[in-house]
Amino acid sequence: MSRVISGGSEAAVDRSRRDFLRAATALLVGLNLPQTSLAGGGQHGAGGSGQRVVVVIFGGVRRAETFSPEGLENIPHLSRDLLPRALFYPDARNEGVTAHFNAISSILTGNWQRVDDWGKLAPTTPTLFEHFRKRLGAAQSDTWVVASNKALTSLIGASSASEYGPVYGANVVFPKQLMVAAVANALRAGRSRNMADRAKIEAELESMLEAGNYEGLGWTVFDGADRLDPRVRATIEEAITTFVRGGGPTSGDELTFLVSREVIRKFSPRLLVVIFSDVEVAHFGSYALHVGGIRTGDRLAYQLWQEIQGNSEYQNKTTMVILPEFGRDPDGSTTNGFFNHRGDTESTRSTWMMALGAAVDKPQIIERPIRHVDLCTTLAGLLGCPPMESQGARLAEWQV
Repeated sequence: MSRVISGGSEAAVDRSRRDFLRAATALLVGLNLPQTSLAGGGQHGAGGSGQRVVVVIFGGVRRAETFSPEGLENIPHLSRDLLPRALFYPDARNEGVTAHFNAISSILTGNWQRVDDWGKLAPTTPTLFEHFRKRLGAAQSDTWVVASNKALTSLIGASSASEYGPVYGANVVFPKQLMVAAVANALRAGRSRNMADRAKIEAELESMLEAGNYEGLGWTVFDGADRLDPRVRATIEEAITTFVRGGGPTSGDELTFLVSREVIRKFSPRLLVVIFSDVEVAHFGSYALHVGGIRTGDRLAYQLWQEIQGNSEYQNKTTMVILPEFGRDPDGSTTNGFFNHRGDTESTRSTWMMALGAAVDKPQIIERPIRHVDLCTTLAGLLGCPPMESQGARLAEWQV
């Protein structure tokens, strides 16, 4: 593959990575955590014995704003609370299409996908959801995608592969689309002044649930597009109530987190994928809001880990993985730097990944490059699935 790389900027990336690795290694050695203090420590034979997986995917973030000496202030929870107990890969590479639908479907299938960037076509090879459900007989309630990203559609939950497809797919919910649709509905009906009142916002969101056009919202949940399973409806309504009445920040990722938390509490799925995308405000040119999205994602990922640790269905038998879809373009590039993620550069293609919990024998930093497609085949083994056709390789450091 040809590379369009600026030598000076890439050298700076390498220096920054080395500086971070030295600091992180010192942190791990200095803490010298005993094995019994690690979440999931000492658990073996993860396989098909009830192990659970939670994957948290961020939108595009560069190492410069995250795991670099200058970026650590934006990720206090990832760097201080989670890194010391994690398997950390500082060079996790997206070698495929750096657009949202293709990047996420590549992670979820273990094969580089090159379909429509806006989710008009399903992935061409089976997703982990389909493989898990078909091979192990898992119920649909065991597989979920909860996502903020507007570039995704319900097709992210299942492939177009013959003998697989939606019958083996995941539940897919886009809480942010529910919020946007509710506001748009209020504007069309001339009720925009109501949106200053949190109680009225709650009513508008719930009225969208009453309307029943879930297909229009891009959802695929249990009983199809015309009605929601009562348990799912109650889950979403509870999340809406918490979101609106909580008094805290009200971004799309906040609502995605609350829905994910309710799904964990109500359904205890064995395979949950949560996708945060507040960072994609970068496309509008606001660096401050982009960094704010990174900080929100850092906090929400940590809160999700705390939720897992406090839930008896998940504690000590769950592996949580956190990774970005890709980086962003380097400053000074012809694609407007952090605005976009179109360049064939290290800044865009090289990200990071961390794994926590049951599959982690001991915390360590793995300096060799890995690829995003390596994750799916590794998770398949962790869940006890037979090998799947994948361009990825199993990550040897995991307890699988």
